[in-house]
Amino acid sequence: MKWQVAVPEPDALGESPFWHPAENRLYWVDIEGRRVRRWDLASGAREQWELPQEAGCIAPAAHGGLVLGMRDGIYRARSWGGILEPLVRFSHGAHSRFNDGKADPLGRFWAGTYYEPKDARKADLFCIDCRPENGNDGKALVQLKVTNTMNSNGLAWSPDQRTLYWADTADHTVHAWDWGARGNAMRHHRVFHRFDRKPAGWQPGQPGYGGRPDGAAVDEQGHYWIAMFEGGRLLRLSPAGAVVAECELPARCPTMPCFGGPDRRTLYVTTARHGRPAAELAAFPHSGCVFSTTVDVPGLPVNFFVD
Repeated sequence: MKWQVAVPEPDALGESPFWHPAENRLYWVDIEGRRVRRWDLASGAREQWELPQEAGCIAPAAHGGLVLGMRDGIYRARSWGGILEPLVRFSHGAHSRFNDGKADPLGRFWAGTYYEPKDARKADLFCIDCRPENGNDGKALVQLKVTNTMNSNGLAWSPDQRTLYWADTADHTVHAWDWGARGNAMRHHRVFHRFDRKPAGWQPGQPGYGGRPDGAAVDEQGHYWIAMFEGGRLLRLSPAGAVVAECELPARCPTMPCFGGPDRRTLYVTTARHGRPAAELAAFPHSGCVFSTTVDVPGLPVNFFVD
């Protein structure tokens, strides 16, 4: 698999990419840089929107603009660079922020938190329903879906909308549930895939560690693509959870893939460079950039947030 540098200006911590089909643009965030970025494929124009706090995840909204999972809550922007309207604020403390998230196939926004000290299991996964038909007088209906974790990641749904995937990065584990789209029920939990943990004393650049699961995407055949942070690779897992392909990257810390382009056969992946050792950045000088390659099987289209 041949990778290209799609966006040469690096991010500190790139995350949450999605392809907007109506705009022919790629969107993503730089968490540490406190900005949303977008790239117009036709013109080549790149824009950035500075934010007052970190945004861990974003999703396009059906009526225009974005929904953003930020440090202290979920916000709505009606246009690019527009006013950030709080939908729900959370009191999870100064040491937590929203991390991975996206809209589900019916338009609810899911977002999980990251407990930054990483010394206790104080992170959660929430579902925020702002659809007019939710019967809550236009207010956001918040459901706690997963708790007792450290770093919420890997959120995705199967093509038939019957399986929900989610990863606890610190546990090196991807989980799966049977999911009922309309009732939003998660049942029959199972471990989808468990990865080997970091060996004691391991240092970046040493062999013996394949990374930990970060962001994910699903293709039309139901295969789950997961970025392996510190592993320098993407993995493609079958619907049964078996690794069927491994794709090495020119960066040690991939964060999240997405499918884009008019045919959704361009695979994009964001990466990180914040806090990485100097030797690693010398070996992988494009760390933090967005990379792209072409794949045979198209990915699923992005889901839009509905309010």
